[in-house]
Amino acid sequence: MALKIFEHMVVGDLSCNCYLVGDPDTKQAVVIDPGDDGGRIQRAVIRHGLTVVAVVATHAHFDHVLAAEALRAATGAPFYLNLEDMDLLQWLPASLQLFLGIVDGPPPPEVDNTLSDGDELKVGNFGLQVIHTPGHSPGSICLVTAGPGEEMLFSGDTLFAMSIGRSDLPGGDQHSLFASIRQRLFPLGDLPVFPGHGPSTSLDRERVNNPFVGEGSRFWTS
Repeated sequence: MALKIFEHMVVGDLSCNCYLVGDPDTKQAVVIDPGDDGGRIQRAVIRHGLTVVAVVATHAHFDHVLAAEALRAATGAPFYLNLEDMDLLQWLPASLQLFLGIVDGPPPPEVDNTLSDGDELKVGNFGLQVIHTPGHSPGSICLVTAGPGEEMLFSGDTLFAMSIGRSDLPGGDQHSLFASIRQRLFPLGDLPVFPGHGPSTSLDRERVNNPFVGEGSRFWTS
């Protein structure tokens, strides 16, 4: 047995990948990147008979956190975010106005617990280990499954299929982003990668072929 992706949903105006990940035996689960459509996510939780033990955002941009407060209320599960993105979270209303033209947007969700590099979220008999990968934002994290069975990497907006996250937004840093991917993610081996936007990929595929951080990339070398 291994941790299972019970459901993958594309949510919100910016098509964020939201994942319900959990233990098939205990039905404990984590919601990763609740970007919007909280009612839809909660209906999926009920449909699969899950108990949500944590709601986690890989970073604080609005398209990854808009449903966090609704899920806190519906499930009673704590919301987790890296400490380095707490300031960025406060820009949620301004970001909604800038990117979507929403003037009376919701306030930032309440953060119950912060996540640091090396922390592990327990999900039934398994775990999700936190890897701090700054660059897209100061507090961007990735999550790698821990325990028996096949490992998976949830990369947020750090690494995409044949692309990488933006580093031109407030708090972004291109060199840090390159270093996070090449020094923190690529050494993990060939894991399947489930990013914050777009299709899944694998670390080997990106290590060899990614035009920004892959072998021979003209953009950055170690």
